[in-house]
Amino acid sequence: MRTQFTLELVELSNELTLMSRLAHDATERVTEALAGADLAATYEVFALDEQLQEMFAACETRTMALLALQAPVARDLRHVVTAIQIAGELSRLGRRTETAGQYVYRAHPRAVAPEPVLAALVAMGTLAAECVARVSSSVATGRFVADDGSDAAAMSTLCTELRTALTTPGAGVDTGAAIDLALLGSQFQRCVDHAARIARLIRFLDTGIPPEAGSLAD
Repeated sequence: MRTQFTLELVELSNELTLMSRLAHDATERVTEALAGADLAATYEVFALDEQLQEMFAACETRTMALLALQAPVARDLRHVVTAIQIAGELSRLGRRTETAGQYVYRAHPRAVAPEPVLAALVAMGTLAAECVARVSSSVATGRFVADDGSDAAAMSTLCTELRTALTTPGAGVDTGAAIDLALLGSQFQRCVDHAARIARLIRFLDTGIPPEAGSLAD
């Protein structure tokens, strides 16, 4: 029974690792789609999101079965509970990228925004992809890597740049479009938030420190 439980945990960890790589691919591809008004890349994002949602459902089923049938204790219980939370965050990352991809899809063959608005959005997507790449590595190793807060600060700066670009006279963006583009930017901002949440969950798994206790730099 114990051997089977251990094998199930290993399989669950492998699934999370694959999900994290797919989430990184999705954030990277949606940024490329945005930068180049690339419809093929947009379709890839949609497919990646669909795969992430299917994998999340499978992880949810697996973890529920482990909790119900194996009655894990101590660290094993922490592993199972944290795993489903991480899977949920990765699922939400997929949804964020799918939503961002919809903007590219609707605007095609035109770019979603004029420069420098587009440049600010692409920079936000690039930062989001970098953050997801880092937590993907942590998911694979199960080891927490402290964050000095620079990612959140950098995203805050990019959000300010986006707002400035949207409100600059002569930018060629009307009020309705500006609201839509601000919402597009918020998808990348939330991607960074999800990545930070995953990092805190990895810290919990690695050290036992609750996910909401203190900052990532503590």
